[in-house]
Amino acid sequence: MARFPSTEQWYRWSAKHSRGIDVCVAGVVTVLSLLTAAEASVTAVVVSLGMTVPLAWRRSHTVVSGFVIAAFSVLHLVVIAHTLLLSVVAVPIALYAFAAYGPRWSSFTALGLAMVGAVGATVKYFSDSKSSEILVYNSLAFVVFVLAVWAFGDLRRVRMKELDGLAERARLLELEREQEAEIATITERTRIAREMHDIVAHSLTVVIAQADGGRYGAAQDPAAALAALETIAATGRQALTDMRALLSVLREDRPRDFAMIPGASDIESLVADLRRSGVDVHLQIEGNPRKLPPGTSLTAYRIVQESLTNVLKHAGPGAHADVEMRWTEHDLVVTVVDDGRGVSAALIEPSAGGQGLIGMTERARLHGGRVTAGPKPGGGYRVRAVLPHGNT
Repeated sequence: MARFPSTEQWYRWSAKHSRGIDVCVAGVVTVLSLLTAAEASVTAVVVSLGMTVPLAWRRSHTVVSGFVIAAFSVLHLVVIAHTLLLSVVAVPIALYAFAAYGPRWSSFTALGLAMVGAVGATVKYFSDSKSSEILVYNSLAFVVFVLAVWAFGDLRRVRMKELDGLAERARLLELEREQEAEIATITERTRIAREMHDIVAHSLTVVIAQADGGRYGAAQDPAAALAALETIAATGRQALTDMRALLSVLREDRPRDFAMIPGASDIESLVADLRRSGVDVHLQIEGNPRKLPPGTSLTAYRIVQESLTNVLKHAGPGAHADVEMRWTEHDLVVTVVDDGRGVSAALIEPSAGGQGLIGMTERARLHGGRVTAGPKPGGGYRVRAVLPHGNT
């Protein structure tokens, strides 16, 4: 069964094809008017053309076409004696156009002129009526008709404004969605960059340190060189596992496997790996460990990993590091302190590519925590992170 177009669809279609519709309306009205005016006089033909042809521009040049029609309507009242031409149908069409498409001042002006014209036409063409009541009724009927036409035109104006407002809101919503998608993309890229930095920087630092140590010690202590190679292999395997976990998170068609992502419970293994790399690291845990959300748990792990990586890179040979995990009622407080000469400026300067301390701070802030870091008096460096665990 065929469905009729809705009012909104009609409005949009008519607005899209307004020029063609106006020309067709003007053509039909002009032809019909000329068929009746040709029997009257040449003056009637001229008046009919003046009243109907401007309808072709009733939307594109509403004020000009409307007042041209009004002028020829007055001429009709003056020069056409006792015949009401068919071309007068252009008057309500022009009034509708004034109300719907013209400026507000022209709309009310056209309404006033149309009401005066309606009364004038009634007096001229129905003044021979035997009853004055009929004359009054005819005048009222014309006035009511004029008001109805103007009201329909004004309703069209209101509806078009509503549709324009809806279209603008839809455009703004689409723009907002695009901006949100762009922000989400940038956020995701930043998160991936942090993960890549932490995985690659830690692994390569350990590999380089072990390779250098194994190379220097191979001649005097083959066993130490073998141990260094084993550490390099273990570090490489762990880095590969971490990269697989990161890639699995990026695949949207698969659920996230949080079991593959390291967390706070893996910090002990991380410390043990650093010990095997030759760093003197001591881990102390205070309080009762709580279950952390995956994101917060990963943040704690990465902060310790980044801090110990920088100890290995910058603290100097023979440096000692202390890692403290203190569970309070509301937070997990992680502190990493070394007694070496301190982290290099590259960790905290923007030239480091936005990673290091900046990455740790962003991670903590993302989960409602905070990070403070700085050199200790007398040498060394201290990193302290406070991460809310959400348990009471």
